[in-house]
Amino acid sequence: MRVLFLHGWHSVPGGIKPSYLREQGHVVFNPQLDDDDFAAALATAQTEFDRHQPDVIIGSSRGGAVAMNIVSGATPLILLCPAWKRWGRATKLKPNSAILHSRLDDVIPIADSEELVSISELPPETLIEVGSDHRLADEASLIAMEWLCQMHASGQPLPWLEVERLSPTSTRRNGEACSQAEGSYLCDACGEEIVIPLDLSEGSHQRYVEDCPVCCRANIIHVEIDDDGRPRVWAAPEQDSE
Repeated sequence: MRVLFLHGWHSVPGGIKPSYLREQGHVVFNPQLDDDDFAAALATAQTEFDRHQPDVIIGSSRGGAVAMNIVSGATPLILLCPAWKRWGRATKLKPNSAILHSRLDDVIPIADSEELVSISELPPETLIEVGSDHRLADEASLIAMEWLCQMHASGQPLPWLEVERLSPTSTRRNGEACSQAEGSYLCDACGEEIVIPLDLSEGSHQRYVEDCPVCCRANIIHVEIDDDGRPRVWAAPEQDSE
């Protein structure tokens, strides 16, 4: 996937976030943006977009404002704590956009992103709460950012799952704490409901063996993800797989 990554104010190309995306196999265009002249930063970003025609644009902080103000057609936007009130004239997002923002951000208040989603008349799920500060350089934030890239690469609309998902630690969505995606099954042996984390990146049809944490009997766990991104989980006794 080709990603145009627009860095924040007084940041530089090659930071943690674009480097993480490269490590995941994406082709990342990460130009140096002028810190003092917003018009010059826009011109650089527009030139990079026109030249490379990326599949997705990611804008961090001031780079989010840059992303909102260039002409990018239907190319999806992923904004990280966007500073849209401080720079540029754009005040609305296109439908295929997503925002990652920390409620603990002490640089750009998350209320700005909540207002942007509301003004744009987009679903509240457009804003995903994650991370512990403005930088969004922690593992949970990086996973969430790359997950959004993968969703856009799939060509499917963002699913806005009703189950908790995304990070291995402290991701938040709409103010509710969540870890990874979660599902539950009834143990075939003891009948207890067992809640398990789900790894949505492993595909829409998953099957593996897991011991019940209550009775220690082995179950074959089946996971299916439907076209709307909703998971269905059920269990069967291991001997039934023969």
